[in-house]
Amino acid sequence: MSWGVELWDQYDNLAAHTHKGIEFLDKYGNFVKERCAIELEYAGKLRRLVKNYQPKRKEEDEYQYTACKAFKQLLQELGDFAGQREVVAENLQSNVVRELHLLAKELREERKQHLNEGAKQMGVLNTSIGSLERARRAYERAARESERALETFQKADADLNLSRAELEKQKANMKLRSQACEDAKQEYLEQLRKTNEAQRQHYEQRLPHVFKQLQDLDEKRIKNIKNFMLSSVDVERKVFPIIIQCFDGMELAANSINEKEDTKLVIDRYKSGFVPPEDFQFELASGADTTDSASTHHQPHNHLTASRGTVSGNKLKKRGGLLSIFSSNKEDYSDLPPNQKKKKLQAKVQELSKQVAQEQAAMEGLMKMKGVYEMSPALGDPMTVEGQLNECCDKLKKLRSQLNKFEELLAEANSQVNAANSLHPVAKTNGAPPTQATSIGSNSESLSRSASESSVSTGTGTGGGAGVRAAGGSPESGLGGELAAAHTDHANGEHDQDDRESDLDYYYCEPDLQPVGYCKALYAFEGIGSGSTMRMECGEQLLVLETDAGDGWTRVRRNRTREEGFVPTTYIATTLYSDAQH
Repeated sequence: MSWGVELWDQYDNLAAHTHKGIEFLDKYGNFVKERCAIELEYAGKLRRLVKNYQPKRKEEDEYQYTACKAFKQLLQELGDFAGQREVVAENLQSNVVRELHLLAKELREERKQHLNEGAKQMGVLNTSIGSLERARRAYERAARESERALETFQKADADLNLSRAELEKQKANMKLRSQACEDAKQEYLEQLRKTNEAQRQHYEQRLPHVFKQLQDLDEKRIKNIKNFMLSSVDVERKVFPIIIQCFDGMELAANSINEKEDTKLVIDRYKSGFVPPEDFQFELASGADTTDSASTHHQPHNHLTASRGTVSGNKLKKRGGLLSIFSSNKEDYSDLPPNQKKKKLQAKVQELSKQVAQEQAAMEGLMKMKGVYEMSPALGDPMTVEGQLNECCDKLKKLRSQLNKFEELLAEANSQVNAANSLHPVAKTNGAPPTQATSIGSNSESLSRSASESSVSTGTGTGGGAGVRAAGGSPESGLGGELAAAHTDHANGEHDQDDRESDLDYYYCEPDLQPVGYCKALYAFEGIGSGSTMRMECGEQLLVLETDAGDGWTRVRRNRTREEGFVPTTYIATTLYSDAQH
């Protein structure tokens, strides 16, 4: 099927058709462009919705319940879903809208060229037809003049009164007109041949060639519309797996809600540790028989037993709401109910243990650095770290002293709670009895920097201080791989083996940490030996698990492989989620 053969006489209609086709291409492009705007607006509104419902700082205590955690996870998945809608809009904009605009511009220019060529060929044919028409009129005029000259000669020849000279003149005029007529006829025939040849070439070659180009242009437009529609579908299809993962995450978050666990959390959070009040005793009236009074065992009733959480002596304390019902203003939490006091002390012991582990790691790093400087004076003066070692040692002694103090308080609180439960076993029916052995970090968040902040454990009610063990040569020591390797043997000789044996013999299993932000690698980093550092490429996007604790290292995770490790803080550009929300 060819426009040049089938539509040889539809030049104007084909010109109008190609114009409408390009207008339709523009219409489809505007449709995709507006759809991109709608996708971006939808994603933006979803992100604002997620931001508006993020837990506020004052609501953080409430988000320990499974329903609240599930809602927080749902918000995160919804934010990821909004990100995929943005991806759809961006890909449509780059792969469809921009290409559509360029194609429409290109087709307009090609159509203009083809139509100009067609108009030129039409002009050539019209010029040839005009020349034919002029030759025909000249031939007709010469034929009429030749006929009139012949008639005039015939009349003169029949008129006997005309002279011979006049007759010869008419005869010569007749011959002249006849010759002129013959010349006009030949010219007309030649122009007719040329015009017919031009017309055949026009309708058989030149115009079909123009129509073929217009046909190719229109088919190119139609084919590209098809490809653009398929590309739009493919853009949607590519994000479906991630969107399905978002839905799966929402479903997983919803299934993680456990009403029994929330009930237990409420008990753990608000349980005072006191026992219910005893029965009221019968009190004799003032005028009763003294014998009855003597025979009746009278025991005063302490009606404040059950409300000691809010009553002190005979004076009521002012409550500050549910979130501050068990808040304390004393360092040893002695003004709190037994159970809440125990929880606060456990958290304090865990915090101090973490600080001790950090200081221990820093101290080991300084000692390694000093040893390396002593072995290789060219690297530095050992006395430069002496002051830092002394300061770190003093700080470590203070922290250990505080840790021992709070461990003793925790052991005492455990004894009080266990004693109260043994005297009043009925109080245990509402929940599992607390175990006497207490492990720092149980029912609380695990220590995170596994390389240098290893978890510690307290004894079971004893006042002894817990030892701390930190992995030597970790990134938090502030040393490079060469310094750590050079000092390995020296460090083994410097440290007392008996002190190391007093450290704890196990580490806590650390759960997956939630990212607190993201970062971009400004430089490539190859890692240090086989330690806890992680290799990264320049420009790589990573998740931030822990920010710099002052040692120059940041803990990150590679989202694709779930690989975790430490990288130099100065090598990355970090954006925290809390900063992004503000």
